[in-house]
Amino acid sequence: MKTLQVSIVTPDGPVYDSEVEMVSTKAESGELGILPGHIPLVAPLQIGAVRLNNGTETEYVAVSGGFLEVRPEKVTILAQTAERAENIDIARAEEAKKRAESRLQGNQDDTDFRRAELALKRAMNRIDVYKHH
Repeated sequence: MKTLQVSIVTPDGPVYDSEVEMVSTKAESGELGILPGHIPLVAPLQIGAVRLNNGTETEYVAVSGGFLEVRPEKVTILAQTAERAENIDIARAEEAKKRAESRLQGNQDDTDFRRAELALKRAMNRIDVYKHH
């Protein structure tokens, strides 16, 4: 079967670099499934999981926004942060979720509310991705 070269890169360096048969992720415009030969595309990403299927198994990477660039035989994801499922510190993610939830229950200005909301989304994404490990 044909494959795509996939690279996931953060400001701290590469997180994933391998050949896969399919990539699935959430762009701002909705869910994307990318197969070899896909038309060129650039799209902003939402906080979510990137699912990488190599034909025999699916790997998961938690990303917190960034950009996706698709070419017919290559996908590059430039993410603000990215963690493979096996590298997620689940205790730290659950603690971040609790902190964000408590901030959301307090009376704060709109900026703090938005930051807490994003922190909660990032923590929940990391916890969901960890469950696939």
